[in-house]
Amino acid sequence: MARLSIIVPVYYNEKNLAPLYEDIREKLILPGLFDYELIMVDDGSGDNSWAEMEKIAAQDKNVKIYHLSRNFGSHAAILCGLEHCTGDCAVVKAADLQEPTEIIIEMFHKWQEGNNVVLAVRKGREESFSQRFFANFYYWLVRNFALKKMPENGFDVYLIDRKVIEVLRLMDEKDSALTGQILWSGFKTAEVSYVRQERKIGKSRWTLQKKIRLVMDTLYSFSTVPITMVTIIGVLTSVISVIWALVVLINKIAGNIPVSGFTTMFIFQLFSFGITMLTLGVIGGYLWRTFDATRNRPNYIVEKDNVNSENTRE
Repeated sequence: MARLSIIVPVYYNEKNLAPLYEDIREKLILPGLFDYELIMVDDGSGDNSWAEMEKIAAQDKNVKIYHLSRNFGSHAAILCGLEHCTGDCAVVKAADLQEPTEIIIEMFHKWQEGNNVVLAVRKGREESFSQRFFANFYYWLVRNFALKKMPENGFDVYLIDRKVIEVLRLMDEKDSALTGQILWSGFKTAEVSYVRQERKIGKSRWTLQKKIRLVMDTLYSFSTVPITMVTIIGVLTSVISVIWALVVLINKIAGNIPVSGFTTMFIFQLFSFGITMLTLGVIGGYLWRTFDATRNRPNYIVEKDNVNSENTRE
């Protein structure tokens, strides 16, 4: 019987975990369609998530739990689960109960048909306008400027087989997005669709700052758009400056400009300064990511778990 690893990153989800486990137990475990392990990774939550995870692990020997020393981000938490899983394939599921658990069965069947990657693609979202707008805008950016294979409505839930898991472990990228790495790898991919439900328990910690960070990480990691944009702006600015200088020189020689325009020069200098700072910001983004990679720090640190008696570092 094939073994499926179910990986759940946890961040301030103490009230969701008991209902989540019961949902997984009823729809995935009791039917006995596959051998399983449930891996929960607490990404430095400040609530009682870890205590709830310990309760679940105490009643099910197939549950593994890991507590990271601080909040490293969902990318690191998922990577921790992937690096410790033992399944023939692994599925990543959020802890907020917004994705129907039964789609995992559909994804598992698609994997059995020979697909290395199975994406759970949203066909609708029961969320606020602002959430839908940002999500749609992000996936539009990614699809048009970075990864052409990104589904129109994106995905958060996915199943990958052992071959893909090993590829992700070898890549070991920082300041990146696992969803982008999966699409970039180019393995045989299938899709299932679902409607993302409204969150009923708890409050989302997916802040605007984290959303902007995700956009920047994706574009820097999988697209040349940032540096190309700076190059285009630099070329256009240079061309406009030369044309402007010629126009001013001709009018000066012709006597049409008796006194140089201080206001015009001041505005032009401000504009040039803004372009320079934008260029430095983009280049700085690349330099920071390069520096962060060369330090070779771990993506995460496991503070405690229920697998080993001693705390471990990864």
